[in-house]
Amino acid sequence: MDETQIAKRLDVLRTEHRDLDSAILALIESRSTDQLQLARLKKRKLRLRDEIGMLEDQLVPDIIA
Repeated sequence: MDETQIAKRLDVLRTEHRDLDSAILALIESRSTDQLQLARLKKRKLRLRDEIGMLEDQLVPDIIA
């Protein structure tokens, strides 16, 4: 992946991450929380965060100190 592709993928992942925030909040506020669904959404959000971090690391060059 080149930098442009990584940047586009990051944009998509960040949008999905924000959407999951909203979905999780809505599920919690609905008071009829399905614990299994809530756990799945949180797990997906964590996977997205990990992928975002990995891609961000690819954009930042390693600096040897």
